[in-house]
Amino acid sequence: MRQKIRFEKNMKDNKVIILESSEVDPSFVLLLHEEEYSLEDMIKASGGGLNAFSDFIRRRSFFPTLDLCVKLFENTIEFFKDDAQEKITIEYDDIEAFPKEEKFFLEDDDVEIDKILEEDGETSEDEIKEIDSEDDTPKFTPEDISEDEN
Repeated sequence: MRQKIRFEKNMKDNKVIILESSEVDPSFVLLLHEEEYSLEDMIKASGGGLNAFSDFIRRRSFFPTLDLCVKLFENTIEFFKDDAQEKITIEYDDIEAFPKEEKFFLEDDDVEIDKILEEDGETSEDEIKEIDSEDDTPKFTPEDISEDEN
């Protein structure tokens, strides 16, 4: 799910408003939640490091995951130091939380398929005919009342 977290400073009221929006359909963003904080306390929390910042912004109604907290913290450090900047929007896609896939390369030393095929040998036509000659149709008679067959 794609999210947009917008931080807005209100210098007159000494507040920070966090607006959480989510993309519910491609190119359709819906406001999910709005949370208000003290600007002074937010600046202190931001200066205190990641743990202080995440502990401060997390509330019962707004509880970002750790990876989102890290992204919010890293992107707002300069925002809270600069009094001139009033708004910042941070985009987050929860797919960022999944570990990256490592590229897998096979090397000639790792592959023993040729050796396995050589050991198995080839199946002759006579062996194939012998395998196919067996009747594979299920045996069932009307007198059979077992539960497995009914």
